[in-house]
Amino acid sequence: MIRFFLLQNRQGKTRLSKWYVPPPNQMTSGTSSPEAEKARIEAEVHRLVTARDKKYTNFIEYNSYKLIYRRYAGLFFTIAVDITDNELSYLETVHLFVELLDSFFSNVCELDIVFNFNKVYSILDEFMLAGEIEETSKREILDRVKLLEKME
Repeated sequence: MIRFFLLQNRQGKTRLSKWYVPPPNQMTSGTSSPEAEKARIEAEVHRLVTARDKKYTNFIEYNSYKLIYRRYAGLFFTIAVDITDNELSYLETVHLFVELLDSFFSNVCELDIVFNFNKVYSILDEFMLAGEIEETSKREILDRVKLLEKME
């Protein structure tokens, strides 16, 4: 099951953050809000992913889950999944999401994601639902998103 999906640039700015399972409570110093915990995890994930050498795999065991990440241009796409899930299927999931963005925006860039974040979230919601992959057909997902766009 997918725990969260992050899209971050090289500087550490989170461009997309979708949490399917709330973050675990870390009682480090008093009471920590879920939003503060999410920000802490996002910063730690970015630090782990960017500091990792290219000669290593794109899989990192982190806390009670596994991080699967891939870098495209200046963006890092990261999925956190259960330890027992198949890494390669989720690496392919990241690639399919990038292909969806590329098809929808015709050669997507970071600015497309920043200025059209609501469309990016709708593509992600058509692709993944409640931490599971809902649809794998690129054409079907894009048709649904375009239909939703017409309804607006």
